Amino acid sequence: MNDATRRGFLKGAAALGAGAGLLRINPDFFISPAAAQAGKTLVFLSAENITGNWDPTAHTTLSQGNIQGFTMGYLTRTPMRVEKPDEVIYELATSLKLLEPTKLEIKLRPGVKFHDGKDFKAEDVKATFEYGSRPDRPAQWYPGPTETLTITTPDDYTVIVDTAKGGYPAHLFMFLAAYLPIMSATDIAGGPKGPLSQRLNGTGPFKFVEQRGNDTVMAANPNYFLGAPKIASISFNFVGDSTTRMLSLMNGQASIVERLEPEQVATLAGNSKIAINKVVSVENKYLWFRCSKPPFDNPLVRQAACHAIDREQILEVLGDAGYPSSNFVSPVKFAYLDLPNYPAYDPKKCQELLAKAGFPGGKGLPPLEYLTSTGFYPKTKEYGEVITAMLQEQGFPVTLSVLEIAAWNERLYDRPGGGPGHMVDCGWSTGSPEPDLVLRTHFHSSSKRITGLVDPDVDATLDKERSAASLDERKKILQSETMPLLADKVPALSLFTSVMIHAMDKSLTGMFIYPDGSMDGSKGVFA
Repeated sequence: MNDATRRGFLKGAAALGAGAGLLRINPDFFISPAAAQAGKTLVFLSAENITGNWDPTAHTTLSQGNIQGFTMGYLTRTPMRVEKPDEVIYELATSLKLLEPTKLEIKLRPGVKFHDGKDFKAEDVKATFEYGSRPDRPAQWYPGPTETLTITTPDDYTVIVDTAKGGYPAHLFMFLAAYLPIMSATDIAGGPKGPLSQRLNGTGPFKFVEQRGNDTVMAANPNYFLGAPKIASISFNFVGDSTTRMLSLMNGQASIVERLEPEQVATLAGNSKIAINKVVSVENKYLWFRCSKPPFDNPLVRQAACHAIDREQILEVLGDAGYPSSNFVSPVKFAYLDLPNYPAYDPKKCQELLAKAGFPGGKGLPPLEYLTSTGFYPKTKEYGEVITAMLQEQGFPVTLSVLEIAAWNERLYDRPGGGPGHMVDCGWSTGSPEPDLVLRTHFHSSSKRITGLVDPDVDATLDKERSAASLDERKKILQSETMPLLADKVPALSLFTSVMIHAMDKSLTGMFIYPDGSMDGSKGVFA
């Protein structure tokens, strides 16, 4: 998409803000009225369930990431605006400085305490980095495993990260500093089955209190280093049905709801008691191919499927909930560009590729299953039916399976012999501009995640961009080599970038919503 189109989107978003209470990501959102309703609970209705394991490295579940946004502290925060995707704001860190290409110095904020009363110090950052880099963690965050790092703490508020053993530059931690929440070294010492798994113990504005069924209960942290929140408590509930979430907001039973359907936005926009928040997100929605089993182990078949899909029709179904994207990362990620070779709708090309792969007109292809979810992402069933029809029209014998969230989550990841089904609809939202949180996570053979892809060419280009000596050089490699190669191999098709749409009680102000859906509620108030 060209710059004019993006400017048009942002202009339209501003206009909607004037007419429907849209809250855009900018510092003005922190301005709050002096009067507040003391003691009122903020009720957040989430579209996704939680796992029950609170260890931040034990899951990739967005709802728990949102809860972590309230309770945990991060070295930095990244607002990730389309016009400035690489902006960094310091939180627990006061500076990040490259001393050498493989050596990063992190200076820390003194006077911060964990919720259990422990002082936040350099030992906690060291333990978090080392634990979060372990290959056995389901959500391994950092660019190399623990043995590739040497982390030292010259004093209680200085951390030195040395990546010389790993052979990759330390600047890779610049964006990742905004992603993994900092855990207590004492908790980490208890191991994956210890305190980390049982509760959240952070430095954030709200404390984890307890789990009551689907309700996660949090309370204001009076010792928060930026000042005690004015909101007394938060009730974070899983409600899988989007209509129920909307009606609960309209009836005053909820304060904030997420993942609105486009028609719900239109319904709520005229309600004087409700504000709408709409922002281009860090999340792309993908059609992931099971590259670890036939027929999508053949890149020609994957290419053919991509050329069968008209993404413009999908955007028409999505309305406000979708934003055009022709890359494997969101436009708010570092190094994004619209790829010239990104596969476009071309039925003739689809048929040529099928014939070249040995499946003329689709003959000989096995029955294919396309897995999607309902109740979490907007319009998945509707655009899933559109994609299924388009694939069938080109000869792909596809059946769409629409699953409730827990069943879909259970089938999501690759496993020996290939994961369930042949194609999976899923988004990937990571609260950092770092592109490797998508690219390396899903397409390098050391991870694989959903696709199960093992491709030496892809591994080589991902290793090359990761090892670039500077961010400028890395950006050039990503844009001229890595991303174009992925567009040729298409282990997944990025369908669009999600637009995060929240609706909230208009008396609630001061909530800062990031493009991954997480929130800073430290300055939130009820007028």
